[in-house]
Amino acid sequence: MSQPFRFGVLVSGGGTNLQSIINACNEGRVDARLAFVGSDNPAAGGLQRAASHGIPKVVVDYKSVISGASRLRAPEDFHLEEIRRKIRVFPDEADPRHVRRFLVSRAVAESMLLEGIRPFDVDLLVLAGFMRVLTPYFIDRFSPDPMHPRILNIHPALLPAFPGTDGYGDTFRYGCKVGGCTVHFVDYGEDTGPIVGQRCFSIEPEDTLESVRQKGLAREWELYPECIRMAAENRLRCVRTDAGRTVVEIRPG
Repeated sequence: MSQPFRFGVLVSGGGTNLQSIINACNEGRVDARLAFVGSDNPAAGGLQRAASHGIPKVVVDYKSVISGASRLRAPEDFHLEEIRRKIRVFPDEADPRHVRRFLVSRAVAESMLLEGIRPFDVDLLVLAGFMRVLTPYFIDRFSPDPMHPRILNIHPALLPAFPGTDGYGDTFRYGCKVGGCTVHFVDYGEDTGPIVGQRCFSIEPEDTLESVRQKGLAREWELYPECIRMAAENRLRCVRTDAGRTVVEIRPG
């Protein structure tokens, strides 16, 4: 008898996407077990949502780790130049001292996060409003094969347009007539991984930034459980195009 598909969710805030995922699992729309909810923020509302459903939690207080990183040693398997060469979130002119501090502090926190989630032995990690960049240190240890990625993220824009932290705001301020959200696998860049699914909505003249965000969230709550369901059903396959890009093919259900 095959083992049930297991996944974990990482959050930083209130966890509305987490709630949509929990609901989908409880209602049988996603045939998988949510094994844990993790966070970089001990006060994250998503942890309370998890607790109310009896879901174990994993917490690494990134803020405390980062503030004390100068007194901590990087993990023994951390190699600065290797990580610096792989990561694609810094501009070429970035201060090397800043980059080093960032990568060392994140490696310390990420090693603690990896240690915390390891006992749950999950097949997939789902980022649901996790407001921390996962560096190659974490990615290479949890999801080492780029053709079989194991980390999903949801982004509040129709990628590749408007990467970064304020997708709905950027979409609205640019004057777009259509907004949306994207679920993608995580790679070494910022919101650059292979796209799994997207949902869109019209932006009307009377819309405000808040109404755009509400429209987007409603699409997110539909899309993310659907993408997790396809992953649990082993319907997602990464392939290389002739142009050398990695794309996701979706097998029929």
